[in-house]
Amino acid sequence: MHRYLVYDVFTDTRFGGNQLAIFPHADALPEDQLQKIAAEFNFSEVTFVYPPAEPGHTARVRIFTPTMEVPFAGHPVIGTAVALADLGHEGDMVLELGIGPMACTCGDGSASFNISGQLEILAEPDPALAARALGLSPDDIVTATHPPTMASLGLPFTVTELSSRAALAGCQPDMAAFRDGAAEHPGGLDFAQFAYCRRGDIVHARMFAPLDNIPEDPATGSACATLAALLSRQLGRDVTLTIHQGEDMGRPARIGLTTLGGAVSVSGQAVPVMRGELL
Repeated sequence: MHRYLVYDVFTDTRFGGNQLAIFPHADALPEDQLQKIAAEFNFSEVTFVYPPAEPGHTARVRIFTPTMEVPFAGHPVIGTAVALADLGHEGDMVLELGIGPMACTCGDGSASFNISGQLEILAEPDPALAARALGLSPDDIVTATHPPTMASLGLPFTVTELSSRAALAGCQPDMAAFRDGAAEHPGGLDFAQFAYCRRGDIVHARMFAPLDNIPEDPATGSACATLAALLSRQLGRDVTLTIHQGEDMGRPARIGLTTLGGAVSVSGQAVPVMRGELL
């Protein structure tokens, strides 16, 4: 039997934020079962923790969505770091991810990490297509700071600014439009959509990836980091943001972001909810 933990991430309250299943001793699991296990949980991600490949590192971490392995995602890093601290790891840590080693600072049920990779702009999808995917009118799309932009800091998302909180709440994802977008932009993680509205440093956001069996994600650290890097580039200055996500699906989450030059710091809390064994 294989022990697992379930944490709620980017929240300090159980049953909020984003669910994460963690297998802290995954080296005994058969490789051909990892994707099946992730699909069985049907959370947006599951992490499998292995001994590190390099001396001085804490662990090697693999991340699976219900349909694929991904090299990086934000809430799995935060949740796994907090879980390892709760299991007895003391001090900061270095996690080996698909994008390379990542240093994490951890303590008191929270964690943070820095992404120093180059922001990659993959495409600027037609605003009408982005609006259709979100089930909105093209008039709800704001392009003053940037048009809908498919960008990546390790995981690609189409980032779209909306005109109001009401427009964000009114999103009704259109599967046909997602399929059209994925066909037109095959490098865009099934045309995953990160929509947001902003007032100063406060951002409200939602993320939809229905073609990846994630109808809506309560908290998406990788997409939030991409937004911070994109806004910093477009505004020509560093930014500090507090992102509220998950509110429209009853799982409120809060993600902290700060840019410094070419790096983005992501921070948040995580709380244990369940533990169990895979038979």
